This record gives sequence, structure tokens and C-alpha cells, in this order.
Amino acid sequence: MVDSGKQHHASPIKDVASRESQPASIPVVTFGLSLSVFFTISYAFCILLYLLFPDVGSGHALLSLFLPWFKLLSWQSFFLGLIESLVLGWYVALVFGTLFNVFAARAR
Repeated sequence: MVDSGKQHHASPIKDVASRESQPASIPVVTFGLSLSVFFTISYAFCILLYLLFPDVGSGHALLSLFLPWFKLLSWQSFFLGLIESLVLGWYVALVFGTLFNVFAARAR
């Protein structure tokens, strides 16, 4: 027996077709927040590893490559690295996200 009182949902095929007609885009604000938090957590983890194992590696020279004014390790430098990590996340999100959205819109 067929229950005619139930509402029918849109088919998955129509949902996919409607999504495909819209160009893909990156929500830049969400992307910026995500990258900034990711870079900040990664930075703090790297500093923690340095404090626990100072003789391992090359003094975390990679940090000074991505964080221009960063020097190991004082409180001022630590907070500067946190700020630079946040700024780097937003820089990547604004530049990459905007470029991606422009090229995605043109591709359709």
C-alpha cells in the first residue's frame, strides 16, 4: 500500500545537478579563520617541541623562514610568532581564496 501522506524529498540527482550549475567557491572568512588557527597551533606545537627537545633539528630554522622577524626564543619573540602565524593564515586565505574564487567563476 502506498502512503500518499508522505512528502517526497528532492532526488539526489537533482541536488547534484543544482550544485554543479553553481561555480565552486571558497568562503574566504571561514578559510582565513581555519588557516590562522591551524598555523597558530602548529607554531605553538613547534615551540613546545623546541622547549622539550632543544638539541633536535636545526634550531627550528624553518620558523624563521616563514616568520620573518622571529628569533628563538624570548617572550616577545614568542608572541610575535603567534601574531605572524595569524597574519600568515589570513594572507594565504585572502590571496588564495580570492584567486580561486575568481578563476572558478571564470571556468564556468
